[in-house]
Amino acid sequence: MNRRRDELAPPGLSAGALTDRVSATVLGTRPPRAWWLALGLATLLSLLFLVGVVYVLSVGVGAFGLNIPVAWGFPIINTIWWIGIAHAGTLISAVLWLTRQDWRASISRSAEAMAMFAIVLAGSYPLLHLGRPQFAYFLLPYPNLMDLWPQWRSPLVWDFFAIASYLLFTASFLFLSLLPDLASLRDRARHRAVQLFYGVLALGWRNSARHWHRYQQAHRVLAVIAVPIVVSVTGTISLDLAVSIVPGFHFTIFPPYFVAGALYSGFATVAIIAIVLRALFGFRDLITRAHLNRLGIMMLCFVLVVDYAYLQEVFTAFYTGEDFYRSVYYDRWTGPYAPFYWGMILCNVVLAQGLWFRRLRESVPGLLCLAVIAEIGMWLERFQIVITSPHKDYMPSAWDTVTPSAWDWLTYAGSIGVFVVLLLLFIKLMPAISMHDMREMLHRRKQREADHG
Repeated sequence: MNRRRDELAPPGLSAGALTDRVSATVLGTRPPRAWWLALGLATLLSLLFLVGVVYVLSVGVGAFGLNIPVAWGFPIINTIWWIGIAHAGTLISAVLWLTRQDWRASISRSAEAMAMFAIVLAGSYPLLHLGRPQFAYFLLPYPNLMDLWPQWRSPLVWDFFAIASYLLFTASFLFLSLLPDLASLRDRARHRAVQLFYGVLALGWRNSARHWHRYQQAHRVLAVIAVPIVVSVTGTISLDLAVSIVPGFHFTIFPPYFVAGALYSGFATVAIIAIVLRALFGFRDLITRAHLNRLGIMMLCFVLVVDYAYLQEVFTAFYTGEDFYRSVYYDRWTGPYAPFYWGMILCNVVLAQGLWFRRLRESVPGLLCLAVIAEIGMWLERFQIVITSPHKDYMPSAWDTVTPSAWDWLTYAGSIGVFVVLLLLFIKLMPAISMHDMREMLHRRKQREADHG
C-alpha cells in the first residue's frame, strides 16, 4: 500500500506556505485560462435561464409542460433536486466539523458555498411556479387590514419557511467560516481597495485569543443547529408529497428517504467540485486521492440507504393490498414514463455499485463519472416521483400524460449554468479551501507525530 496515497496534505507543507498558496488564487493577477473558459461557457448557459424566466413571467406557467392531473412539473422537480444538494452541503461541513474529521478541511468551503448557491436556485422555482411572483408576499404571515393570512395547509407556505430559514442559516454559516480567511486576505492584499474590501468583510478580525474563542463557540453552536435544521427542512419538503393521499406520494418513508437522497447527491456534487478545483488550480496535493476515496465511501453509504428505500416503497405498495398503489408501480415499470424509472434504477442501483471499488473511488475520471451518474439518477428519481404518481390517480377519466416543454429544459439547463457561474466567481473572490481549517489540521498532524516520537 502506497502511504503517500492516504495523505490528506503533503508532509512537508507548512502553515505559512499553505496560506500563501491559497491566497494567491484569490489575490493573483489573472486566473488560469481554464477558469475563463469555464466561466464563459457557464455564462452562456445561464443566459438560457434568464431567457426562460423572462418568457415564463411574460406568458405565465402555461409555458411549462403542466396538465391536469399533473399540476407540479419541472419547477417542483428542480426545487427538490436543488434543495437536496443544498442541504447536503451544510450537513457535510457541520457534521464533519463536530466529529473533528481532518479530511473535511479541504472540502468544507466548497460544500458551504455549494449549499448557499443551490438554495438560492431552489427558492427561485417555487416563485416561478406561483404564476404571479409579484404576489409572493402573500405567503408571509404579515399583519394587514384585509385579514389575509397564509393557508397553513398549503405546501407552498411550508416551502417558503423551510427555504427562507435555511437560506438565512446557510449564509450565516458560510460567512462565519470565512471570517479568519477574510482577515488573511486583508493582510496579504497589496492594493488599498482590495484591503478595504476584505477588511470590511473581516469585521475587525485581529486573530486574538478572544476572537478565536468566540469564533469557536459560534461555530460550534451553528454546527449543532445545522443537523436538526437540515433534517427538518428536508423532511418538510418531503411532506409536500407525503401528506397527500395520492398513490406514490403517500409514504411515511419519504422524510428519511429524502434526507439520504440529499446527502447522496450532495456528496456527489462536492466530489465534482473537488475534482474541478484540482484541475483548475492544481490543488492535487491539497485535495488528494484520499479525499476522493472518502467522498466515494460517503456516496456509497447513502446510495445504499436510497436503494433500500426503493425496495421498501415497492414492498409497501404490494403489502398494503391496494390496487391503486400497485397500479402506480405497474405504470412506472411499463407505462409511458418507464424509461425514466429504469434510468433511475440503472444510475442509482446498478452503476452506483462501482463505488464499492477503491480503485474507482480514487480514480479522478472514475469518481467524476460516478458523481455525474449520481446527479442524473437523483434528478430522474425526483421526476418519477413528481410526474408518474399523479398522472394516473383514482379517476381514470382524469388520466393523462404530460410532456416537458422546451422552456422546462431551458430553465433547468440554465439554472445549472447560474450555479456554475456563482461558484466560479466565489472561488475567485474567496478562498476555495479553508485556510484556517487546513492550518488546524496541519497542527493536529504535527502533534500526533510528536506524540508518536
